[in-house]
Amino acid sequence: MRRLFVIVSSALLLMLPLENAGIVQASPVPSGAGAKEERQHILGHDQRIILIDAGHGGIDGGTSYGTILEKDITLAISRRLFLLLRSDGFDAILNRTGDYAPSDENRWLRSSSRHLRDLAQRKELAETLPANVVVSVHINWAASPSKHGPLVLYRQEGRSFLLARSIQDQLNHLYDMKASPRQGKPFYLLNKITATTVIVEAGFVSSPTDREKLCSPKGQEEIAEAIANGIAGYLMEV
Repeated sequence: MRRLFVIVSSALLLMLPLENAGIVQASPVPSGAGAKEERQHILGHDQRIILIDAGHGGIDGGTSYGTILEKDITLAISRRLFLLLRSDGFDAILNRTGDYAPSDENRWLRSSSRHLRDLAQRKELAETLPANVVVSVHINWAASPSKHGPLVLYRQEGRSFLLARSIQDQLNHLYDMKASPRQGKPFYLLNKITATTVIVEAGFVSSPTDREKLCSPKGQEEIAEAIANGIAGYLMEV
């Protein structure tokens, strides 16, 4: 149980004001001072917790392209997303702040499968907090380098679809695409987490155009801003 306390305490630490948490505050999403104040007034004081799930980590590198690993990109985007949401007044929590596997901290599922322990850890953290919105950040891969663009997966439930559509719309604008969110039936997190949950595939590391955006600080910031705007749009809608 001691490790569980550490996990939850670390998560709560990331809910503290940025200056107390020892994190440098990023610039707010550029949507105008009036819009920002209105967003904080509507969303910043109702204790709705947003859990950002940085995909993979540690021994689990996720998909890759050469020496480029999914786990590093998801962490970079998720850290930027956390800072943007916190600077905009949201109660945001980041479940992974470094290169380690959440399965290393697992105390909820006794299984020989590291993958299942990892998923159970992510799911149970969301339930323990409890989170109201969970956004799991991932990177896609395809055999054809021409396949590109973002994709947001949702479960067959109204709020999950609305969140996915809002984030997809923002990412479509960034990538100049017209893709639709897609139902993700087989995914553990979509099926098991009680909170409104989506999986964001932020782009294809196998695509040269996507890879340039995914691997650059500027591109990662733009992706994080798009996801943050999508989350804000959803919360204002519901």
